[in-house]
Amino acid sequence: MEFPQQQKPAGDGKIVYPPGVKEITDKISNDEVVKRLKMVVKTYMDMDQDSEEEKQQYLGLALHLASEFFLRNPNKDVRLLVACCLADIFRIYAPEAPYTSHDKLKDIFLFITRQLKGLEDTKSPQFNRYFYLLENLAWVKSYNICFELEDCNEIFIQLFKTLFSVINNSHNQKVQMHMMDLMSSIIMEGDGVTQELLDTILINLIPAHKNLNKQAYDLAKTLLKRTVQTIETCIANFFNQVLVMGKSSVSDLSEHVFDLIQELFAIDPMLLTSVMPQLEFKLKSNDGEERLAVVRLLAKLFGAKDSELASQNRPLWQCFLGRFNDIHVPVRLECVKFASHCLMNHPDLAKDLTEYLKVRSHDPEEAIRHDVIVTIINAGKKDLNLVNDQLLGFVRERTLDKRWRVRKEAMMGLAQLYKKYCLHHEAGKESAQKISWIKDKLLHIYYQNSIDDKLLVEKIFAQYMVPHSLDTEEKMKCLYYLYSCLDTNAVKALNEMWKCQNMLRSLVKELLDLHKLPVSEANNTAMLGKLMSIAKNLPDAGKAQDFMKKFNQVLSEDEKLRIQLEMLISPTCSCKQAEICVREITRKLTFPKQPSNPFLEMVKFLLERIAPVHIDSEAISALVKLLNKSIEGTADDEEEGVTPDTAIRSGLELLKVLSFTHPTAFHSAETYESLLQCLKMEDDKVAEAAIQIFRNTGQKIETELQQIRSTLIPILHQKAKRGTPHQAKQAVHCIHAIFNNKEVQLAQIFEPLSRSLNADVPEQLITPLVSLGHISMLAPDQFASPMKSIVANFIVKDLLMNDRSVGNKNGKLWSADEEVSPEVLAKVQAIKLLVRWLLGMKNNQSKSANSTLRLLSAMLVSEGDLTEQKKISKSDMSRLRLAAGSAIMKLAQEPCYHEIITPEQFQLCGLVINDECYQVRQIFAQKLHLALVKLLLPLEYLAVFALCAKDPVKERRAHARQCLLKNISVRREYIKQNPLAQEKLVSLLPEYVVPFMIHLLAHDPDFTKPHEYEQLKDIKECLWFMLEVLMTKNENNSHAFLRKMVENIKQTKDAQCPEDAKANEKLYIVCDVALFVIANKSTACHLDCQKEPVLPSKFFLVQDKQEFKNDKEYLTGEMRQMLLTGKPKPAPVLATVNKTLTVPGRRIIQKTTTAPDTTSNTSTNSSPLVTANNKNSSTDSSESRAQENNENPVIKKDETKKDEPSQKLVADAGIEASPVRRRGRPTKAAAAAAAAALKEAGALPAGGGGGKGRKRASDTTTDSINVKMSKQSQQQSDEGTKRQIDLQR
Repeated sequence: MEFPQQQKPAGDGKIVYPPGVKEITDKISNDEVVKRLKMVVKTYMDMDQDSEEEKQQYLGLALHLASEFFLRNPNKDVRLLVACCLADIFRIYAPEAPYTSHDKLKDIFLFITRQLKGLEDTKSPQFNRYFYLLENLAWVKSYNICFELEDCNEIFIQLFKTLFSVINNSHNQKVQMHMMDLMSSIIMEGDGVTQELLDTILINLIPAHKNLNKQAYDLAKTLLKRTVQTIETCIANFFNQVLVMGKSSVSDLSEHVFDLIQELFAIDPMLLTSVMPQLEFKLKSNDGEERLAVVRLLAKLFGAKDSELASQNRPLWQCFLGRFNDIHVPVRLECVKFASHCLMNHPDLAKDLTEYLKVRSHDPEEAIRHDVIVTIINAGKKDLNLVNDQLLGFVRERTLDKRWRVRKEAMMGLAQLYKKYCLHHEAGKESAQKISWIKDKLLHIYYQNSIDDKLLVEKIFAQYMVPHSLDTEEKMKCLYYLYSCLDTNAVKALNEMWKCQNMLRSLVKELLDLHKLPVSEANNTAMLGKLMSIAKNLPDAGKAQDFMKKFNQVLSEDEKLRIQLEMLISPTCSCKQAEICVREITRKLTFPKQPSNPFLEMVKFLLERIAPVHIDSEAISALVKLLNKSIEGTADDEEEGVTPDTAIRSGLELLKVLSFTHPTAFHSAETYESLLQCLKMEDDKVAEAAIQIFRNTGQKIETELQQIRSTLIPILHQKAKRGTPHQAKQAVHCIHAIFNNKEVQLAQIFEPLSRSLNADVPEQLITPLVSLGHISMLAPDQFASPMKSIVANFIVKDLLMNDRSVGNKNGKLWSADEEVSPEVLAKVQAIKLLVRWLLGMKNNQSKSANSTLRLLSAMLVSEGDLTEQKKISKSDMSRLRLAAGSAIMKLAQEPCYHEIITPEQFQLCGLVINDECYQVRQIFAQKLHLALVKLLLPLEYLAVFALCAKDPVKERRAHARQCLLKNISVRREYIKQNPLAQEKLVSLLPEYVVPFMIHLLAHDPDFTKPHEYEQLKDIKECLWFMLEVLMTKNENNSHAFLRKMVENIKQTKDAQCPEDAKANEKLYIVCDVALFVIANKSTACHLDCQKEPVLPSKFFLVQDKQEFKNDKEYLTGEMRQMLLTGKPKPAPVLATVNKTLTVPGRRIIQKTTTAPDTTSNTSTNSSPLVTANNKNSSTDSSESRAQENNENPVIKKDETKKDEPSQKLVADAGIEASPVRRRGRPTKAAAAAAAAALKEAGALPAGGGGGKGRKRASDTTTDSINVKMSKQSQQQSDEGTKRQIDLQR
């Protein structure tokens, strides 16, 4: 190999070597070359920039070392030593390098760069020389010479790649520092960073590379931080080209832009100062996937723990929030997921997020609604202060979501928060108070129709609210104070839960009892019925039936399994025994080879519902001890947030409920002793509950606990004579239930009470009347006869037919319980006594029931003022109307009395649901619903709900509709479950309510002008109110059956007044309206119906003429069109928007559209049970009912009604009235005529008022209060409309 031509130094041109160093040529061995180069290296190392003589002396050597021989030498030791020499040469000759050729400089720096790869191995013997090389280059900034070269970028790229590739975790801080200095000087002192060079830095930030070489990532991160001011412009240019201009070809890293932005933001937000506006542009891209990628990126940037991006860049933050409403589902989902991190890391942004999460909580997509809940709950579990009340409210709403997955997540999330902050008090009392509503809300969900919801509530109660894993004392303390803090509806739900579980235990017990009987067809049928009933209480009823049949088969074959199940449902089973039984039964049904066993899961559902995991004898004992502590004042009541009085009252109520479901657990002297102490307390509610507990659980007291018996009897006697009405009732029933000599005991109460009755002291009458009524009902054989004289001589003549005091004339239609006069309270109890007396006798041999019904009818006809002396106040009249209507309804539940109730009396009773007083309508509807849903009332009373279409208050109409839905579903289900019901279809099938409804509407007092549009429209609304629910499904061709039934009615006469042509015409007109409604709402109604409807003969008579055929059309074509489309509105349209109808008692009913089904799963049976108040409630604050009862607003009187003559009243044990069916107040002339008729009959004292018809929902004629009508009614109508519109939002 020949040396290249060397550049001649300034001297004699000869290469001068340091002393002792011989000439280095290719003639010598590599070892010798290395040896001599080491000495050269030592020489250059010792030289500095001030050694001008030496610099000149060794210039030739410096040029020689840059020859091809050294730069391309195959020996790495030679190359390393040469590189060290060259680095020193650049240091010594700085700032001017001895090499003038650009190509030579490029070769030298590329050569030096290649040598830096030796830094990778820190354990190499030569590592120190490599380190020296790096240190020298960094300190001198040798690479800055390359800026003068045209293709310097190639050198820098190679250098950066080399350094990023060689750095590793074995390098110390000095190595990293020198690398940093070397690269940062190139960036900061150059004219700019090219895209290729930028790529060599940024590639180390990409997740794939980052994970491969963490040290390279750290080096790049530090480099960017140091050079932020210089490199930011280059970064901005790169992202601008890729993001805005779409030039992905400018870099191989274009596809990783979002990863890079995230990393750069984490390194230093200043690096992206100019990039963020470009992201705002990208957020508005038309490409959904692109928006998704940007949203994912910004979610990480905004959500990062120490990020201040949201406050620093508000426009970008607002633009990002806008993506919560993106049309692309994955984008909205990503935004919702981001919210969780944001809430945890940036609580200050919660306010901004709340409104957007609110919208997303109503998102049509199930997954998004689900993730909104997860987001809020996760943040709440980390720290409750991170979520505001509004966010928790969204979760609360979703507990009623349409989708089970969403509801479950919401319920479980709230349960977890409750357990953490309320049960374990992990964040103090303030946090517990913030979410104290959760316990009530979770229990309210038990009102939902879905069995899945009910099962989940039971699971939540057992695991989160009162964890069954706690020891008995802790568990009962938890239950004791939970029950004290629950609201009324939550208490009802919890009671219902225990009731359902107890009912299911009873079904399982009955099933096990059937297994003990010999095998027979009847037994198998009975078993099947029990299995069907059990399956209804489990999820997925179809599968549940199959699995229960399989379980029943297993029970029949495995006696040990039956024994375990019997033990589980035994009244004496303890909680610990229950756990063992469940474990054993589960073990027997487990098949190891089956990873998933749906059969076992279904059986577990059953076992969880019937296992007594909370209540046993030990638990009752613990509850009683807690109660004693509260009574003694030594309990932790105040600490638990309840007053001692509340704790005692709620504790007794809890024990009362448990006495129904677990009576055996109470049977101990200690428990009864504590209850006796409660009987002696001044709190009336406490004593009442204690008596009821004795009534439910004390069957063995007489035989086993004589001391308790001897103490209890005098207390019960005292309560029956002088206690509160409720105490008296319970005391009488308690004596009847638990003592063998009940006749003697009841006689000792009856005789002194019957002798002491005095109508002049009404406040002392109420309790005796209650006791006497219940005694006569429980022991009719003994007390029916003595009661008859009391009823005739005292109850009717002395009490009901006399008004001794003058009522409060404040004009109100309803007043609070404490404001009701004692005389009226006594009269109400007198009416109840009459009913109880008759219910005890269960026969009408003495015709007492007829007299009582006439008396009650007269009470309704006279609007509650039976004597017509006008002494009684309007609110007291409302109470008496309610009592009379409820009494008729109660008597109708007994078959022997139902037969003698005339259609007129039935109509009077039904019209109470249209009473002018809101509370009367509300309480009557609730009583009606409860009696119907228990199948106690005849089917005809279901027709009364059709009149609710006229109710001016929207919530009453909604409640009535829910009642209808519930009652119809109960009847249909009963028919399905009971094969024998097929024989009684006329009294059970909901469709058979239609004849009663048609007859009731035909005799509606408001239906006076049968050819007027407004009145026909009213009839149509009432018909559709019922038919809409009946015609939801066309089961078994029911639509055609309804049509045929109505057509058949047109071929009969009205049995109430068969010869009255006008009455029959009204009946036929109502039939035509019904047919019109059915035909317009169903296309299937015209099909043939094979089934022949049966019409009630009490209401419809067959025509005398054999060939009679009523095919007349009573509705004109014009009227049909108006009923279909509405009456044409006169111009101007706007002038009539909020005006009321002229039909008496009617307001405009705003038809609100149902909210989207994605957002709600509200139960059809929740309203009747949840929203209804106590039967005497007067605390309801609804604006509409306050206006109605205090101001008698809006409804106009129909002045064209014809007066119907009052009919004579005849007294027997009471008085008789054939009712005047009127809802509006009659004219003065009519009132005077009616009064005269009554006087002639001798039934009313002189001076009595006219026999006013029973009013409906309003009265606008005589009271001074009603002068305010026009402006105020318009305003109220406007407000009502506004409220209804708000409900649609």
